[in-house]
Amino acid sequence: MHTVVADSTPQVRTDTVLHALARALDRAPDTPFLSFESIQYSFREVDELSTRFAHSLAELGVDRGQTVATLLDNSIDQIVSWFAINKLGAIWVPLNTAYRGDFLEHQLNDSNSTILVCDNQYLPNVARVAGNLPHLQRILCRGEYSDSSVGDVPIDLLDRYRGTDTSPIPITAAPGDLSLLIYTSGTTGPSKGCMVSHNYICHQGQQTNRSVPPLPGEVMYTCLPLFHISAVDTLVSALLAQTCIAIAKKFSLSGFWSEISQSGAANVRLLSSILPLVAQAADTPEMQRCVGQIRAVTGYATPEVVQVWKKRFGVQIFIAQSYGQSEGARLSTTYAGTQEPPPGSCGQIDTDAFDVVILDEDDNIVSDGEIGEIAYRPRKPHVMFEGYWRRPEETLKLWRNLWMHSGDFGKKEGDFLYFVDRKKDYLRSRGENISSFEIERSFMKHPEISEVVVHAISDGISEDCLKVTAVLESNSAMTERDLCLWSLNEVPYFAVPRFIEFRNTLPKTPTGKITKNTLRQEGLTPATWDRETSDVIVRRSRN
Repeated sequence: MHTVVADSTPQVRTDTVLHALARALDRAPDTPFLSFESIQYSFREVDELSTRFAHSLAELGVDRGQTVATLLDNSIDQIVSWFAINKLGAIWVPLNTAYRGDFLEHQLNDSNSTILVCDNQYLPNVARVAGNLPHLQRILCRGEYSDSSVGDVPIDLLDRYRGTDTSPIPITAAPGDLSLLIYTSGTTGPSKGCMVSHNYICHQGQQTNRSVPPLPGEVMYTCLPLFHISAVDTLVSALLAQTCIAIAKKFSLSGFWSEISQSGAANVRLLSSILPLVAQAADTPEMQRCVGQIRAVTGYATPEVVQVWKKRFGVQIFIAQSYGQSEGARLSTTYAGTQEPPPGSCGQIDTDAFDVVILDEDDNIVSDGEIGEIAYRPRKPHVMFEGYWRRPEETLKLWRNLWMHSGDFGKKEGDFLYFVDRKKDYLRSRGENISSFEIERSFMKHPEISEVVVHAISDGISEDCLKVTAVLESNSAMTERDLCLWSLNEVPYFAVPRFIEFRNTLPKTPTGKITKNTLRQEGLTPATWDRETSDVIVRRSRN
């Protein structure tokens, strides 16, 4: 049953990614759908490529309910892999390409992935943990490689498995079936896989199209990595609107406006960390040519940055206020063409899809304006996550008294939601949610560290700066710079700490628990070392 929203894009009550693709094939088969580095792929081409690959994966034993992981940069193969995996009833597991060591090992093992589709540049990271991956049976490598295996896991060239069989595969997916796992930051333990159903990711795409109704033939754009739920949601919004989306391999400040110009993009989705960089960059001929081209931008930004984008670049619509998490998105947002939400709010609550309340410590609903924990529950089927992968007990911990507890403090005023602070012990750095537990576990592997705490130092704008506070072994002569250099090969680039401080002891409760709140309140002390004032340089790629 179809309804029609303001943008006249057909919507369905519940949906799947594969049924959305089938509708596009029926109505606009030769319309461009994906654009990577100016190479366009129509809906028909994407369908055929994914069908061929699905037949090859089936020959490798991939079946319904199994998981297949990808460790890929943004490319056509990331999307073809996703659709192919789903066509077999299997579950796509996109992994963060910056992960290495414990981070990568944990997610490959936790997901039970037997096949990994991997860019050749990330093979060394897989090789370092291959001996600890009992489930992994085969790696399909994108690009040339020199070794025939990593540990006991054979490597094959992805090109050999692209397939030739284009015979249609009947759609068996239901709206509540899992389409993908997105690993979210752990709080008191390792990162957990959010089980994302077909309908959940389609609902996010519908929300995006309600927030900024797409115009006929309008090109969308993102440079967000496709292992982020926001990038996947943006791609699905293009699929539902049956329009083209240009996807950059990664963000480049020097190349941003050239990509916008070449793609013709008018509807853009960006990370909060990118928006001020572009706003503050010097004029270029490419930028000047694009003034007025971008109609709409979605991404968190301060009011000052929003005004720069509107006045300097001619942006008409800027969706800067929203709230959601991997477990439930979007609880609130802003809608183009409606009254601006109150300053400081996260936009208007999506009361059609969610009940959202603020709870006190005993799970009582508090009055408007009072601060408590943001909690929510669905009003429709499959519009939030289905739970944590293989962790029912973790799911139940957050589902108390029939409310999903966000772990964030906030307040409500009428239909508007306000975020106040994080209750969870996680951090956000360089656009990534990070588990302090996982970073601490990595640093504790250093033989000269006795105790360690990872916590946030707010930069006062939108993200955290990581600080490592550690107690060294008694015979250690290690410097803060030494530890930072060591961390370059042990943690993802975005988890390399900016600040490091060595202490004789850490503040603790009478029961021996480290009091992170004390360290947060103390912030930067005279003994704190700052990477920004040193010669240590952190790069995204360190292979």
